[in-house]
Amino acid sequence: MRNRRWVLAVFLLFIEFCLRIEAFKFHRTQQTERISGSAGDVLEDDPFGRLKVFVYELPSKYNKKILQKDPRCLNHMFAAEIYMHRFLLSSPVRTLNPEEADWFYTPVYTTCDLTPNGLPLPFKSPRMMRSAIQLISSNWPYWNRTEGADHFFITPHDFGACFHYLEEKAIERGILHLLQRATLVQTFGQRNHVCLKDDSIIIPPYAPPQKMQAHLIPPSTPRSIFVYFRGLFYDVGNDPEGGYYARGARASVWENFKDNPLFDISTEHPTTYYEDMQRAVFCLCPLGWAPWSPRLVEAVIFGCIPVIIADDIVLPFADAIPWEEIGVFVAEKDVPKLDTILTSIPIDEILRKQRLLANPSMKQAMLFPQPAQPRDAFHQILNGLARKLPHDKRVYLKSGDKFLNWTAGPVADLKPW
Repeated sequence: MRNRRWVLAVFLLFIEFCLRIEAFKFHRTQQTERISGSAGDVLEDDPFGRLKVFVYELPSKYNKKILQKDPRCLNHMFAAEIYMHRFLLSSPVRTLNPEEADWFYTPVYTTCDLTPNGLPLPFKSPRMMRSAIQLISSNWPYWNRTEGADHFFITPHDFGACFHYLEEKAIERGILHLLQRATLVQTFGQRNHVCLKDDSIIIPPYAPPQKMQAHLIPPSTPRSIFVYFRGLFYDVGNDPEGGYYARGARASVWENFKDNPLFDISTEHPTTYYEDMQRAVFCLCPLGWAPWSPRLVEAVIFGCIPVIIADDIVLPFADAIPWEEIGVFVAEKDVPKLDTILTSIPIDEILRKQRLLANPSMKQAMLFPQPAQPRDAFHQILNGLARKLPHDKRVYLKSGDKFLNWTAGPVADLKPW
């Protein structure tokens, strides 16, 4: 065991030495690398002039009053629904004439119902969403002509418009029936899952840009940590028997690598968390209760190669960000081989991933800054909507056509909000 640790320690020193030498060359020559091919073009697209969005003016009980009641909603990882609303109100794509709109947006803050610990409760969300849809369908003609097919909604819950934080319950509920024809803009993405529609736009979770900016360290700082992770490995409170949380992947990380000197992993969340990520080569981004987490955003912003451990995950803006090129994908069953997988990656490949991560466009696409900036996450959402245009003529219903069942779903969802 002692010999093994000595070998691993020597390996870590060798990796650090190689990265220091190559980083020196890197900083004296080219610091970033543009994404090649169509992905780079998509990332740098300008959506203005390509679409018009009509924003419904709803009573403040659906948005502003909820936020006034609990301003913490501005800082949690589901806050994209709030910031997208604010962005659209002053965006050049907004039109005040619904007759010329390509898309219709309903600003409902369904995640702004927080526990004392700051966790969003989804139980009121279905009734709130149904109420808002009933309102717009009664007061404007645009929902009824397509039953929502030219409408989009921001649904950043753990499992999107299934509106539950436990996967089993989310699957049982399914996507709220009234949203079946709408385009959903959501953080949740997993292939072949009932909570993901094929035409959804997957976005990053909200991470506070100003807070991360305040913790930047000089880019020449050596990356002396090989693998970094801070977070839960077990959720005893919600999964006392173990094995369900993160499908056992996080537990496997801890059990296999807690004593491995290449792995700096812990449940403690130090004040130097952001700085530590900037000193790491690889940052683990395993699934938790849902496949996504803010770590993915943090890793990209801080140039730490994301190690994505979440089978079948669909990642944000996948048509613009070349995740296969900037990250490392590890199957959940292969977690025990994580050390072998990562130490087998050639130095040249590591450096290329770092150069791509250093591309400002890559970082910008993951953020919701205030005020908005070119090529940020707001603009990537608009790009996604613009690429869906023009709408197929078949989305417009003929007289008498109906697809949605307004009484479908759990009985509790039908109660007035």
